[in-house]
Amino acid sequence: MSRENPEDKTFFHKVYEVVREIPRGRVTSYGAIAKYLGSKGSSRLVGWAMNHCHAYDPSIPAHRVVNRLGVLTGKHYFGGTDIMQQLLENEGISIVDDKVVNFRELFWDPVHNLPRP
Repeated sequence: MSRENPEDKTFFHKVYEVVREIPRGRVTSYGAIAKYLGSKGSSRLVGWAMNHCHAYDPSIPAHRVVNRLGVLTGKHYFGGTDIMQQLLENEGISIVDDKVVNFRELFWDPVHNLPRP
């Protein structure tokens, strides 16, 4: 049985709501989601939420969340080493050496693209 803090679960749900809004063919970072949610220093908690999202709702497009440099740091949570890359490439995103090519151009910032929570 999980001993999740109820506040973390609420935070996790907020993270999932943001991730569902990332447009196809775009990516964002753990830190950008944390900043949007008013928890600028909580990018690791966003990563933890992403690690658990498939158990909560497999339709959450977790593959669109990368680190602040565009690196596919969460790829080992997709059940295979190349699944995250394949999902991104299926959306037209190029990946080289586990990193999003043209990361700055493809970066979607929830702070600028969503209404304030």
